[in-house]
Amino acid sequence: MTGLHYALVDAFADRPFTGNPAAVVRIDGAWPEDALLQAIAAETNQPETAFHRVAENGTIDLRWFSPATEVALCGHATLATGHIILSVDPLRTRVDFRTRHSGVLTVTRDGDGYELALPTLALCPHPLPAFVAALGLADEPVATLWHAQGYALIVLADADVVRRAAPDFRRLAAEGNILTIITAPGDDTDVISRAFAPGAGVDEDPVTGSAHAAMAPWWAARLGRSHFSAFQASRRGGRLDCRVEGDRVILRGRCITTIEGVLRR
Repeated sequence: MTGLHYALVDAFADRPFTGNPAAVVRIDGAWPEDALLQAIAAETNQPETAFHRVAENGTIDLRWFSPATEVALCGHATLATGHIILSVDPLRTRVDFRTRHSGVLTVTRDGDGYELALPTLALCPHPLPAFVAALGLADEPVATLWHAQGYALIVLADADVVRRAAPDFRRLAAEGNILTIITAPGDDTDVISRAFAPGAGVDEDPVTGSAHAAMAPWWAARLGRSHFSAFQASRRGGRLDCRVEGDRVILRGRCITTIEGVLRR
């Protein structure tokens, strides 16, 4: 394996250098050793690096690595990979990815953007005092919820509290590889959020598809409707349209390719 096609894609982005960057790497042939995939992800140093390959039966396999570890589900890098594949073939409208831990994920062309179908992650009410303390929000939460696959959701009353939050990333990392999400009613969107994953090597994730898959059922029930708008208030920022359809959360967003080249070793 002497050269791999490489692209850097801003997902859930309205213009370059916004949204969430993902490295997308095409693997030709068999999967290389995991240690090499992890080393490539550390080299690209993006929130996630997506590796995809066409299997012998024609299906497309997809895996994701943060700079520190392989992850079980990543929305924005799936959207970015779908964007790369669909951009090559303008007549193609859909791509299905086979993943190791999250089943089949689908990216569909939708006007000037894409729709990404992720499995819903039903969170349950659960006390999360260590997370709340690490976020500096001891007097703020409206609700705290948990999912055993590693999602902690803290619901707040005010969008400004979400924006002002200053987590202690070392304390959050001590809780393990957990995606910690804070959210509240938005001001110019229905919902606002931020997401933190220092245990996976990403202090604050710019725009997180899996976070919206986790919180969408809660917000749909709270809002009394299945479709809502969302803004993730990271430094880069990103906007999403969210829709709950049965056991799937449909996220709509745009992608912009900023870099393409060959990754050599």
